[in-house]
Parts: sequence; C-alpha cells; structure tokens
Amino acid sequence: MNTYKFSNHTGINFTKELKESVNQYFAKKNISKSGDHRIVIKSAVMLSMFLVPLIILNTGLIASVPLLFVLYLISGLGMAGIGMSVMHDALHGSFSNKKSINKLMGWSIYLIGASPTVWKIQHNVLHHTYTNIDEADDDLNVPGVLRFSPDQNRYWVHKFQFVYAWVLYSLMTLIWVTTRDFTRLHRYSKLGLVKSSKEYNRILMSAIFWKVFYFSYALALPLVMVPLAWWIIVVAFFCMHFITGMILSVIFQMGHIMPSSDFPQPDENGLIGQNWSIHQLATTCNFAPKNKLLSWYIGGLNYQIEHHLMPHVCHVHYKEISKIVKQTAEKYGIPYHTKSTLTAALRSHTDMLYHLGRV
Repeated sequence: MNTYKFSNHTGINFTKELKESVNQYFAKKNISKSGDHRIVIKSAVMLSMFLVPLIILNTGLIASVPLLFVLYLISGLGMAGIGMSVMHDALHGSFSNKKSINKLMGWSIYLIGASPTVWKIQHNVLHHTYTNIDEADDDLNVPGVLRFSPDQNRYWVHKFQFVYAWVLYSLMTLIWVTTRDFTRLHRYSKLGLVKSSKEYNRILMSAIFWKVFYFSYALALPLVMVPLAWWIIVVAFFCMHFITGMILSVIFQMGHIMPSSDFPQPDENGLIGQNWSIHQLATTCNFAPKNKLLSWYIGGLNYQIEHHLMPHVCHVHYKEISKIVKQTAEKYGIPYHTKSTLTAALRSHTDMLYHLGRV
C-alpha cells in the first residue's frame, strides 16, 4: 500500500506541549493511563448484558415471543457495549498496563464472531494513522452505495444516502460476522499487511472457527432449544444485530463524517501538510460531552478527539484530559470540533451525508 508521511514541522510545539501537559496530569494524580476499577465493572456489566440473555435462551425455557425479542435486544446492547467499552480499549492496549490482561479482554471480540487481528489492522493501523484519507483509512472503504469522502466517486444514488444509510448501518455487524473479516483479510494480504501465507492461514482458520462458534450459541442452539417457530427466532436474531450495527456505525461515523471534518490528501510525494496531531484534530469531532450515561455506555467515544490523539490512554480518563486538549488547542489557535448534544451530532452527520451526495 502507499505510505504517507506527516509533516514534522507544522504543529510540533502543540504536540510537544500537549504531551507534556497530559503526562503531568497523570503524574500529579499519581494514576495510570490504563484502566482502573471503572472499566472492570463496566466490562462485567457489558459481558453480562450480552451473554446472560443468550444463556437464558439456550435453556429452552422461553416460550414468549415478546420475551424472546427483549432478550435478543438486550444481548445486542451488550454486544455493542463490548465493542465500544471492552475490546476496543483492550485491543488498543489501554485496558490494563499488563499485556496479558489486554490480550485476554481483547479476546472478547471472539465472542461476537470477529477477528482481533483483522480489526487491529483496520482500526489501529489504517484508521488511526490515516484518518479520513481516502484509499488509506479503511473506515472510508465502504460499499459503493455510500460516499464518505469528497475524494470518492459520486453517483446519482448518493443523493439519497442521507435516507438509506441508516438501513445499511444496521446491517454492519451482520456483514462483519459473516463476510467482512474474510474480504478484509484478503485485501490486507495483497497490501502486504499480512506478512506470510502461514500468518494468513492462521488468521483465516481462527476467523472461521470463532464465527462457527458464535453462530452455534447465538443462533443454532436457540433454534433447537426455544419452542417457537424458527423464523421468529431468526427475525429476533437479526433484530439483535440491527440494533448493534446501528449503534456502532452511528457512534463511529459521527466522530469523522461531519461538516467540520477535513479530508486531507497527500501531495505527489505522499506528504500530508500537517503533523499527525493536527491532522487528528482536523478530521475528528466530539459530541455530547455532558451526557454522562451516553459516555459511559459508548466507552467515551464521544470524546473521539482525545481517543485519536491518545489511543494508548483508557477511555475512563477522556473527560478530564479533554479539558487539557481543548485548552492547549485554543492556545495554538487550532479548531477543537465538538457538538453539544447527541441530537446535534446526528443532525450534522445527516447533513454531511446529504452534502456528500450532492457535491
């Protein structure tokens, strides 16, 4: 793949002062940048929300259609919670200061039928390094019926993406647990991001095993055990994924596909005309910073700026260090994009989808 470079000159003083200020904050508080008891409690809650309803379903004691849907929907909320609040920090190495614990909690992604190795390439390497750069940020690499960047081809159907995008968002995790790991693994191998055929085969076999395991306990066993029509169980299972896909897609897209976001392109030498920290501020947007319940549930991803600047810091610290980031950005005259409420962020994201469908 193409290798892009960021300027080592523009914004270097901002980066240096921000790093020093954040380090001083943790030193003064005498606390670790990793997670603490708060993420342990949250992990227990999210894993329980996901697993307990499925365990109940697999006992075969449920014969009520409304209760079937309620249990699957609760499990879907837990699945999204694991994705945002547990495995996300763990696979960034910020859940704990112990690698073994990060690895263990990162394995929670296996419970939802996905590959941690593929996810780390897509998210940690491509998205975090090359945020909003077309053909480099893999979060922009979506089906042709969606246009997330002004640098992508625009077709007539994109005029309506602000309407139909929400349906495609709801399908995200269904695609993820069926085909997406395989298509991305193949592409990453061709790009040289998977180093050998042995590694490729290891990742492939692991992905197949865990997807079979996931569908076995999340769908096949309920089909056997629950005394209801098979099609009702399948619909309930799909509803679980619809709510999970919608939550995850919307939360992550509102962090970057916004009217305030830049979509930089490298010059002919592959150089981005700003340093990496400035680039993250220019391409990222926070939302609903005062919504404590939302922030708790989505793993602090409403503080998307702080996460992108410091992915090695656990999300339980984002609220406090956001004050440092905002103050330092204002000192250097660097825009710090934020939307005050979830509703305002949703409206802005919709406006951006509309804009990208027409310009």
